[in-house]
Amino acid sequence: MSTQKFLFFISFFFFSFLSFSQQNQAVTVSGQVVEKSGQTIPFATIVIEKTGLSMISDENGKFIFNNVKPGKHTLKISAIGFSSFKKSIEVSDVSINIPVQLESELQELESVTVLGRTPTEKVNKQAYSVTAIDAKKLHNSTLDLSHALDRVSGVRNREAGGVGSRSELSINGFSGNQIKVFIDGVPMDNFGSSFQMNNIPINLADRVEVYKGVVPIWLGGDALGGAINIVTNSKPRTFVDASYSFGSFNTHRSSINAGYTAKSGFTTEINAFQNYSDNNYWVNVDVADLNTGAYFPNQRVRRFHDKYRNETVIVNIGVTGKKYADKLMIGFTGGENKADIQTGARMVSVFGEIYRRGSIVMPTLKYQVKDLFTKGLNVNVTGNYNFGFEQNVDTVFRRYNWFGDYKQYEGTGGERSRTLRKFYNNNGVATANATYTLNERHSFMINNTFNTFDRKESDELVPESLVYKQPKKTQKNVLGLGYKLDYNEKWSTSLFLKDYSLKTTYSRSYNPSGNAGDIAYQKYVDNTSTTGYGAATSYYIKRNLQVKASFEKSYRLPTPEEIFGNVNDNLEGNLALKPETSNNFNIGASYQTSFNVKNALSFDVNLLHRNATDFIRPTLNNNQTMNTNVNQGKVTNYGIDGEVRYSYSNRFTAGFNATYQNIRNMTEYEPNQNYVSPFYKDRIPNMPFLFGNADATVFFNNLWKKGNNLSVGYNLLYVHTYYLSWPSMGSKDSKLEIPQQFSHDLNAVYTLANGKYNIAFECKNFLDNKLYDNFSLQKPSRAFYIKLRYYFSKSNN
Repeated sequence: MSTQKFLFFISFFFFSFLSFSQQNQAVTVSGQVVEKSGQTIPFATIVIEKTGLSMISDENGKFIFNNVKPGKHTLKISAIGFSSFKKSIEVSDVSINIPVQLESELQELESVTVLGRTPTEKVNKQAYSVTAIDAKKLHNSTLDLSHALDRVSGVRNREAGGVGSRSELSINGFSGNQIKVFIDGVPMDNFGSSFQMNNIPINLADRVEVYKGVVPIWLGGDALGGAINIVTNSKPRTFVDASYSFGSFNTHRSSINAGYTAKSGFTTEINAFQNYSDNNYWVNVDVADLNTGAYFPNQRVRRFHDKYRNETVIVNIGVTGKKYADKLMIGFTGGENKADIQTGARMVSVFGEIYRRGSIVMPTLKYQVKDLFTKGLNVNVTGNYNFGFEQNVDTVFRRYNWFGDYKQYEGTGGERSRTLRKFYNNNGVATANATYTLNERHSFMINNTFNTFDRKESDELVPESLVYKQPKKTQKNVLGLGYKLDYNEKWSTSLFLKDYSLKTTYSRSYNPSGNAGDIAYQKYVDNTSTTGYGAATSYYIKRNLQVKASFEKSYRLPTPEEIFGNVNDNLEGNLALKPETSNNFNIGASYQTSFNVKNALSFDVNLLHRNATDFIRPTLNNNQTMNTNVNQGKVTNYGIDGEVRYSYSNRFTAGFNATYQNIRNMTEYEPNQNYVSPFYKDRIPNMPFLFGNADATVFFNNLWKKGNNLSVGYNLLYVHTYYLSWPSMGSKDSKLEIPQQFSHDLNAVYTLANGKYNIAFECKNFLDNKLYDNFSLQKPSRAFYIKLRYYFSKSNN
């Protein structure tokens, strides 16, 4: 076994062994902190007065003190936005459990239920610029995770087409790999095409956290412009959540999430989902006759070669609630996908036979333990390794047009480049995170994330080709150190430092003799290292008025796909890519108020500045059939995003958000040029700069029968016109632009038996407007969907 793979797994067994050495504690004081509604309150401060014992509750509001001395004590619990709680307790020789319920300090809001997309308050109280979606309120919709995020201010989901198409998220002007995606704090760097944001059902998540610009230290890894953390429900419970939806373009989606936790702590979980669609929606394109050359502009035709399917299953088995491990789970993620490729990077290229497929074969380990060696030291270790493959298939020597006509050619060839190229990326991720809470004011954190990548390629059409035998390896490590000061219930500040390193192994071809056809390869090893840092602070001016500010000197190392390419995603590699860096600033404020008892208003605003160097942005390759990435010397962005939301009791909610970002090319002199770039101070092309959402939902409670509820909702997405290429290029009439877009969605959800049975109807893009994203690729026309869902849960608290 190689040294890297050994280190990859050894951390888990090391911490497992050490945790067994903890002494059994005789008497404990434990409990859980909740709101009046029953929702848990994470990260509350718990103190046993005059004993020196204090701690912070976990993400589920739970806490436990070991070896509490017998006698009478006073327990004090406090959390930002809630009134302090004190309770006298008497400790004898028997462990005790104390339920704690905190009252909101905003008494005038007690009778108001704020519904819809309002960010989860507990997450928003962090010092970082963060928005959280309560995913549970979207579980009856047919949304996947990426489309749910499309409704958050500052966030755009940009995709190449319909179900399963290539997609990327943009946060405040940074997009794609500049945004890091996590599941329960574990990077999704190596999950492959069978497990991506736009094929994961929203039901997998409990909430989704969006960190804008500055990424907290406990989310390890490199990110330039923010992070997405998908948080699943990790509470011990027995439950079943099953759903099936059917809709336009022969689209089928189903998912099942189930879990069982025994009183002994034995736990098993399964998450499975599938997606299928013909994706034969209507598009408007120019078509040329393949034989006569006759030109037919602006034809409305159906896509005819865009089918997509994927199946994925995640299984975990282990124990929870043990002295040696709060959670110890061994798991496996398996899945596959197949996607027809209808177009190139732009719709002027059309294909009829090319397809890609891939798989994920990934064992996983998760280990969590609290109070390791000493009170307040919590450790979390994870590891996974993906043995799956990706393949691009192009073996039919034809040329297609958008009418579905084709011209067959003699001999061997392909529509783009004849290939059966298959590659195994053999990539893994190991994370180790430790936090130490010294007391109620001071806490420390260390996080290390290690990634390994070793691509092995082959093509049975050219089995002896030296091209596929060349090394394509990377090893990336990000080490973070952090400190947090909670001075009082109003003020919180975090400081952090990150060390980045990247080792890349590759080869370049050369001609050793100078004779035609004589090709050899020279191996190269590049090493890159750098250091970043940042801070975040939050202060409550009033009980319902919070201000926050954050800064990070962030770095983002090129990904293996950006360096080596990925034919399956129409991506050409660039070995010359350099790391990109940015100074990210955020200043934000949030305010909540109410009037006439049942009316609530909330306001959130965020000002941002990004100053990036060696900015990695997508562009078209020389023949405009594939994407590639290049470094843009310097890019700046000044922007603002915000949201306003109104709620009336539990009957109605409405809100809107808007984002403006002024992303400019500030590279005055391009390499090897002694004159000012013609694109200096231009807006970065192919990037929306003004967009927003609006929504409204009406609730009819206890309709026809108690426990049966109906909601009827509307959502609007707006994207302002933006240029496809540099604004300074060409004349006004010749510029390619992506036009202004409006997308209108309607939905109705009827729940029975307090949510046990659910049925939802949706109409997306009901005005059948033309919708576009990257490089003018059209997205689906009007579509209708129905979803059936069954949910049962039994708490194991």
